[in-house]
Amino acid sequence: MTLPAEIEAQILRYYHVEKWRNGTIAAQLHVHHSSVERVLRQAGLPRIGKIRPSRIDPYLPFIRQTLTKFPSLTASRLYVMVKERGYTGSPDHFRHLISHHRPRPQAEAYLRLVTLPGEQAQVDWGHFGHLTIGRARRPLMAFVMVLSWSRRIFLRFSPDARMESFLRGHVGAFEAWGGLPRVLLYDNLKSAVLERQGDAIRFHPTLLEFAGRYLYEPRPVAVARGNEKGRVERAIRYIRDSFFAARNFDDLDDLNRQADAWCLGIADDRLCPQDRTMTVKAAFAQEQPRLLALPDNPYPLEERVEVTVGKTPYVRFDLNDYSVPYTQVRQTLTVVADQAWVRVLNGLIVVATHPRSYDKAQQIEEPEHIAELIARKAQAHGQKGMSRLTQAVPASAELLERAAERGEIIGAMTSALLRLVDRYGQDEVQAAVLTALARGVPHPHAVRLALETQREARHQPPPVAVCLSELAASRDTVVKPHRLDSYDQLTNSEINPTKINPSPSDQTQQIKPTQGDQDECPTIT
Repeated sequence: MTLPAEIEAQILRYYHVEKWRNGTIAAQLHVHHSSVERVLRQAGLPRIGKIRPSRIDPYLPFIRQTLTKFPSLTASRLYVMVKERGYTGSPDHFRHLISHHRPRPQAEAYLRLVTLPGEQAQVDWGHFGHLTIGRARRPLMAFVMVLSWSRRIFLRFSPDARMESFLRGHVGAFEAWGGLPRVLLYDNLKSAVLERQGDAIRFHPTLLEFAGRYLYEPRPVAVARGNEKGRVERAIRYIRDSFFAARNFDDLDDLNRQADAWCLGIADDRLCPQDRTMTVKAAFAQEQPRLLALPDNPYPLEERVEVTVGKTPYVRFDLNDYSVPYTQVRQTLTVVADQAWVRVLNGLIVVATHPRSYDKAQQIEEPEHIAELIARKAQAHGQKGMSRLTQAVPASAELLERAAERGEIIGAMTSALLRLVDRYGQDEVQAAVLTALARGVPHPHAVRLALETQREARHQPPPVAVCLSELAASRDTVVKPHRLDSYDQLTNSEINPTKINPSPSDQTQQIKPTQGDQDECPTIT
């Protein structure tokens, strides 16, 4: 820790004028004794007083010689070597003393790099936390490219750092600038350098193909040489402080729109570090005519992945399932995706097209695909209902599993839970299912009880779904009472009881509701 100038002045005065010891100065000024020693060493003045001998003094020539030959040798290993030669001090004190005698590396000086207009740009990724999309937690990556002469910045955020996103950032920068420089400097990214042994470099073949299309030279910087791409490093720090700090955005598209406006506004209006007499915008106007022209045939930027379809008509791509026709099961297909759409190909034939989802564990379906399968297999209807239930209420999967272990009828439970979802909503049923599981009662009745408890706690009216079925209509029917005098005729022996039939209007209407009607519609009185 750096001490204030007045404290350092007091240390020097108390030591050289008042002849105080280091410990006395540290106690009176409320600083650490090592800080007092550092100030005295930096002053370069001769130390006053008698230096007490130390146990390490006889071994200092051996220690200095060893550290000169092996500067990075650890203090613990050096302690073992000195102890074998007779040193009797403790290892902690020895480690403290070695820190004063270890040779310090000389600070390296760097030349200021100067480039020509249109000659070079620097590229790198920046990590800006994470982005929550539905149930998915994806990294928020920033692709940054900076022209070395004018310091024009291109910024594009992405939910991943894949090769396709890396190349999309390149193309976005080239199109925004209306050209590209002759050399692009890369850090040792996996998207750029696959392997490196000294000066032997193996570039990523996709990046080499991309560079060949746009006719620029990819050039990686040396290992652990961040100063060679300091322009893009400073640009990322500038983005964190000036753009991203306390930034509010709705989604990734909104963030990129704000980034484009910032690059053309605040970032372009700052003074150009290469020439303080003009802004970045003015410097870029001079550099842009010297950039290379864009090719007539741009590089394809779609992701291509081979996938195998299982027994169900879905392909898995980027954490989600996309439906395909049931005729494509047990086949190997090709998924071709851009930022907005996902296409599934069987050879050269497109068998399915879906909007791309960046969520997690979602089923993106085409209704025709499912309808064809249901028409072919009637048993798929029940599984469709269970799939809909587990998608809407994830906790219901565990509830159904526990109910199956108890021998419950899963189909009836699924229908009952779906009716509760339609009546109360997904979030309410999810919380009620978790309550039922916590109580150890995997049954729709427990879920319904939890829903009613939640509703009553919020003082809300019941979500009654009025259903005018035949049962409800029959309950409103006026029933005439039976005539009792017909029973008196039974006592008359002259009349045959078998011929005594009450009139149709006297018959009592008996209605016995079914269990399904009781579950489907509430009683209306």
